[in-house]
Amino acid sequence: MNRNLWLVSALIGLFLGSCDSNDKGECVFQPSLNETVSIEIEQLEDVLLDIQSKDSLVRFLNDHPIITNYFLRRSSYPNDSIMMETLLRKYANPHIDTLQMEIDRVFGDLSQLKEDLNTAFSHLKYYYPDARIPKVKTVATGLDFDLYVSDSLIVIGLDYYLGQGGKYRPINMYQYILKRYAPEYIVPSIMLLNGIAPEYNGTSVKDKTILADMISYGKSFYFAKHMMPCTPDSVIIWYTNKEIVGSRKNIDIIWTHFVENELLYETNHMVKKKYIDDRPKTYEIGDEAPGRIGTWLGWQIVRKYMEEHPDVTLAEMMLMESPQQLFKESKFKPDKGGIF
Repeated sequence: MNRNLWLVSALIGLFLGSCDSNDKGECVFQPSLNETVSIEIEQLEDVLLDIQSKDSLVRFLNDHPIITNYFLRRSSYPNDSIMMETLLRKYANPHIDTLQMEIDRVFGDLSQLKEDLNTAFSHLKYYYPDARIPKVKTVATGLDFDLYVSDSLIVIGLDYYLGQGGKYRPINMYQYILKRYAPEYIVPSIMLLNGIAPEYNGTSVKDKTILADMISYGKSFYFAKHMMPCTPDSVIIWYTNKEIVGSRKNIDIIWTHFVENELLYETNHMVKKKYIDDRPKTYEIGDEAPGRIGTWLGWQIVRKYMEEHPDVTLAEMMLMESPQQLFKESKFKPDKGGIF
């Protein structure tokens, strides 16, 4: 199964401390890893950007069908001949080497990316010993696509993740979405996509309530956090530090809004979008409430459930089908000015 972003053992549930004074509880339970993963990355960006002939392009397209179909958007062309002509003109541009230079400047030898991948997948093997470790490839296509994730293959469009100081950035994208396209968001995004996938996340798709969406996304955030135990919450959920702090401080106001407006069991699609989908703010609550606030609230419910059930493993919680059961058994009721 593939999971594309366009852009989610016993678990003690105790926070071990803070890695940042502005963001409490950064580190969650860190297990002793009996098995560590060492991922090798196949780098294809220099190969593709250096293509000069039709024959070499044809070989590349045939050897890498996922890149061809997703990153090079094969279906957007009338036929393959037009696609190859267009790509050859792009890669023959004498300035294309500046893109490769920018990737080298930002990512270097990919040592940080490898370290993050090894951390995440070593934890995945701890919680899921039978988990398959996918092959990982990197590529640059000229800002055509960002990330492909399946259980057997991950392809990362490095040119999409050059960050705020990058010379090349995705176009026609709102700033609140663009900010997540930086190197530190790559592996958390991969883990979020695993955490929302049905082989890990058992939330019933038949439940159409906001609560179901909240719990499903909440599980994916909880999952990703435990694959990267000291990654800031703000990076996991794509919030700013200020948004995380504000959400925690005002959780009682956020919760009261959901309760008083009877939102938990709302099924209207347009209402659900206001609290689940990407938006700069959740204006219905206030100008300071970040977008997707329902998904953050779902994360807090999942956290509370795990605190109340220390004998439930992460894998067992993730496979719970009933959002209603998880919510009820979480005993979630936030205090004023605090999480619970």
